[in-house]
Amino acid sequence: MTDAAAPFPALATSGRSAMRTGLVLATALLSAGTPAFAQETTEPGDGDVTISHGYTNFGELKYGPDKVLDYVNPDAPKGGEYSTWSLGNFDSFNQYARAGVPAALNTIGDETLMVGTLDDPYGSYCLLCETVEYDEARTYATFKLREDVTFADGTPMTAHDIAFTNQLFIEQGIPEYRQSASQFYESVDVLDDYTIRFVFTDFMPPKVRVQQAGGTPAFSKAWFEENEIRLDQSTTEPFMATGPYVLDSVDYNRRVVYRRNPDYWGEDLPINQGRNNFETVRVEYFADTSAALQAFQTGEYLLRFESDPGDWNTGYDFPAVKSGDVVTEEIPDGTVAQRFSWNFNLNREKWQDIRVRRAIAMMFNFEWSNATLYYGDYARPESFWTGTDLQATDTPSEAERALLEPLIEEGLLDAAILEEPARLPTENASESARPSRGTIREAAALLDAAGWEPGPDGIRQKDGQRLTLDIIQFNSRYDKIITPFISNLELIGVDGTLERVDTAQYVQRRRDDDFDLTNQAFQMGFEPSTGLRQWFGSEGADESSRNIMRLKNGAVDSLLQTINDTTTLEGLTTATHALDRVLRFLSFDIPIYYLPDTWIAYWDVYDHPETLPPFGAGALDFWWYDEEAAEELRQSGAL
Repeated sequence: MTDAAAPFPALATSGRSAMRTGLVLATALLSAGTPAFAQETTEPGDGDVTISHGYTNFGELKYGPDKVLDYVNPDAPKGGEYSTWSLGNFDSFNQYARAGVPAALNTIGDETLMVGTLDDPYGSYCLLCETVEYDEARTYATFKLREDVTFADGTPMTAHDIAFTNQLFIEQGIPEYRQSASQFYESVDVLDDYTIRFVFTDFMPPKVRVQQAGGTPAFSKAWFEENEIRLDQSTTEPFMATGPYVLDSVDYNRRVVYRRNPDYWGEDLPINQGRNNFETVRVEYFADTSAALQAFQTGEYLLRFESDPGDWNTGYDFPAVKSGDVVTEEIPDGTVAQRFSWNFNLNREKWQDIRVRRAIAMMFNFEWSNATLYYGDYARPESFWTGTDLQATDTPSEAERALLEPLIEEGLLDAAILEEPARLPTENASESARPSRGTIREAAALLDAAGWEPGPDGIRQKDGQRLTLDIIQFNSRYDKIITPFISNLELIGVDGTLERVDTAQYVQRRRDDDFDLTNQAFQMGFEPSTGLRQWFGSEGADESSRNIMRLKNGAVDSLLQTINDTTTLEGLTTATHALDRVLRFLSFDIPIYYLPDTWIAYWDVYDHPETLPPFGAGALDFWWYDEEAAEELRQSGAL
């Protein structure tokens, strides 16, 4: 779960995952060291060289090269259909382009050199490779590829395909990735058909180099060239890759079906045992969440992740749930809490004043919304690493002050950053959606101080411009919290509007900076690193799909570099505390909520191991279809 640079656009989705306080990693027990099970050799003049089946910066790898994952059922039956849903529409199968709206699960057939697991937060394990070799200084990483890997069309995968794919992302990937990736490698050398070496530049921090190279996917060079496919354009089919699933059928904007590749090369790998169990994977599309829930109730699709407390508390009392034909589960989610929030467009002058942003944020009454609309099931994300030991708390430690005080002296930070982290006011949940009088007065005072004065119609004005705020949204489920928020804005003289757009318009408006406020789901990792630049860095901010707020801040950039330069877990934790503190202080977003558990409802045709891993429910990964249970439901008329 390293936060390495990612070559694909972020999707704005509602938050589901969270880190439970009891699952905070005990980092004091971890220290940097050589991966377990590694074979160490020494080459003259090269210093210590490690050859291993995996890589980790901290502690030891959890799994040996021939170990089956602890959380799977290696004897799980193969077959049956995994069916679920998605919202909106789609017109492409290219996840990596800014053009088009990609189909759900469009990367289901993609594989990378190395992969993580759902119970080892720092480990990466060889998948397409047999071993990875690297020196002590991480100046290079050499991958010995498996010689039996084939693409879905049956052609062999070689090092030439890996080198081609890496260059493809550097030349045609999204701008925010290209700007960094072009500086990652001094060279990428094909040593032979099944050996590839990445030689790193000093631009990339040593601690992320192996994992960054290991995250390279494998696409068929021949297929791309023969079909004249570009990474920056939409496509009508998934890329030719090596994974267990291929496209079976598509009905645009209605459904997409993927099917297991019967000739999948990796079927018998230890790391794949008990996984990829479904014969087909079907995704049904719906225009709104209500229609999707109704379709689930009638068995049109059979598994549903739920994130709306209203639906979870009232929509699952239909007969099939009461009879046990539909199972509902609340599964603790140990990943870093997703920070779902509304984000200001900082490219617009009126939102560049932090006082204005803070005043508007104070008008969202989370406590009332959560208690009245969401049954008290949500929690508010205080941090970008909520609930983990990476979250900043209290006043800065001496180590944090050593990072923050020079930035204050340079004029990049306000001295107030040395106080406790900024928090929005806590309102009374039992009263109306209106914030307290004290909160309204405080917000109004901030706008007064910023020079926005009430006009004749009560809407504030400055330099002849009215203070308006346009929220763009394509999902009607958020209306019930946006509408009272807009009403509250009137109390401080802000003219707020909700503009409903379709999915394609929503995506394009965000790309074009054509909004005042839009949602974003910030998903951080346990090992913050180069990927943070895509979320918060100044370079490439105007074209970033992650830095949707267009944040350009010198203090943030400095701390991002500090995080990249850290070599110990203690140093990483301290630097992340400082960054978290600054991000929250800047108030560029209005944190809305996160869900502490994963909610899943499914017709009783699926099964899973009794003990699930801490970092994901894994429904598509390692659950399986129970044909005997499905037949019972069919015989009873339930399905």
